[in-house]
Amino acid sequence: MRYFDFAATTPLDQDAAEVYVKVATEYFGNTQSLHDIGGQAQQLLENCRDELAAILGINKKGLYFTSGGSEGNFLAIETLLSAPLKKGKHILAGMAEHSSVHGVLKRLQKAGYEVTLIPFTPNGLIDMDLVLSSIRPETVLITVQHVNSEIGTIQPIEEIAKIASANKIHFHSDFVQSFGKINVKKLAPLVSSFSFSGHKIYGPKGIGGVYLNPSLTWEPFFPGGSHESGFRPGTVNVPAVAAMTAAAQKIIGRLEEDQTKFQLLRKTFMETLQPIKEWVDVYQADRDRQLANIIGLRIPGIEGQWMMLECNREGFAISTGSACQIGMQTPAKVTEALGLEKDEAKQFIRISLGSTSTMEEVIKLGETMVSIVKSFKRLP
Repeated sequence: MRYFDFAATTPLDQDAAEVYVKVATEYFGNTQSLHDIGGQAQQLLENCRDELAAILGINKKGLYFTSGGSEGNFLAIETLLSAPLKKGKHILAGMAEHSSVHGVLKRLQKAGYEVTLIPFTPNGLIDMDLVLSSIRPETVLITVQHVNSEIGTIQPIEEIAKIASANKIHFHSDFVQSFGKINVKKLAPLVSSFSFSGHKIYGPKGIGGVYLNPSLTWEPFFPGGSHESGFRPGTVNVPAVAAMTAAAQKIIGRLEEDQTKFQLLRKTFMETLQPIKEWVDVYQADRDRQLANIIGLRIPGIEGQWMMLECNREGFAISTGSACQIGMQTPAKVTEALGLEKDEAKQFIRISLGSTSTMEEVIKLGETMVSIVKSFKRLP
């Protein structure tokens, strides 16, 4: 099986796996224990916090470890609302946000907040005119994903951050798909908070983090916890933190190399689809606003799930969007943000490239899809 679903999850890097085993067996102490074994685990945890803060370009005092991106989004949003910059109960959010963000927004609506969802323009970027016109005096939070997980478009974080700052609005951004693929050092200090995840960068599953501006005085969503300065309860998963840190060091070290590789693979894949180009609608932005390793498209008349199963039968693993969204059996959120009709939304598929993707595999996948489409549409 040739894997083309790296935006959903990645295989654990071998070096990161070795770090995990070593820490789990040799630094197994609880970081809150006062004996030497606990102290060793605590020291290792803080070393990892120092390293990740340096990679991200942030103050380590604002970095908290979580169980992953979904929990990170939930806790970041709830925590920001515990320390608003002004009075109000209005939130602006991207229509194509990850399901974890939509989940917390639904909870907040029941608690009395009003939420305005902002769609995408046809090239997959947040509609900035609508962002500006939707801000009210009572708007207290904006949440927009940095890189869309389904089509890979890179949102204008700098521009949104300036608007948020000028209007005394907290700004949370989901960095799960961008961390490890884009240098976020310049962006990180501009937001009130952001989330990231280990398993998207060849680290272990069940680990991630949140950055919160250290100047904020916030209230914990889960009271009574002592770990991570009260940000979340539960014993910190030090082995996973260490493995994620090792994976982050490795992927950040090859950022430019990966970007060059994925640009070439993307170009080659699109060229391979030329025989059916009139049947393929690709959703993408200009090159400087597009993450090369995520390709979101649809083929009119062919349901995405059917195409995914046909590719699976031929030995290729692709997807129909975010794995978290697929679990709820609903169309990818990005299709709604792009204004697609229900039938069109069902035709969406996502191909995402990663460390093991090769030119040969990309060409074979493209040729396989061409064959499937020609067979389906009875083309010569």
